[in-house]
Amino acid sequence: MSVDIQINRFDEWPAAAGFGALFEAAAIAALATADRPLDGELSITFVSELEIQDLNRRYLGVPHATDVIAFDLAVADELLGDIYVSPALAQGASGELGIPEVEELVRLVVHGVLHVLGHEHEEGEARYASPMFQLQERIVKRLTGDRP
Repeated sequence: MSVDIQINRFDEWPAAAGFGALFEAAAIAALATADRPLDGELSITFVSELEIQDLNRRYLGVPHATDVIAFDLAVADELLGDIYVSPALAQGASGELGIPEVEELVRLVVHGVLHVLGHEHEEGEARYASPMFQLQERIVKRLTGDRP
């Protein structure tokens, strides 16, 4: 596998600062699940809630913010993807779930990479039983360990 991974603007967010290597490891772990050798580029950028809301509206036609957006920009067999993660929304979710913010950020990175690889899931509650979510949670658990 020869994928150039860029992790951008993570140090601008207190919950993410200093965890660049963990986010890169999360991307590599998700990429390792691909059923083929990968070459290309992957960009992961941490953005504000307003920025991700604007991306969602402009490119996906959805007028509200979301926690992660993934764009598969591949040409032919080359992997090329842009992933945007909202630490502000991850903070809210981690509080609701009672988990560390960095764990939720790892989850969002893995989730975005899996989407770039072509994985999909249902919407609503059914999404949690999907193969994509099960794979995501195995990766997250391996990277962050068990919580008490």
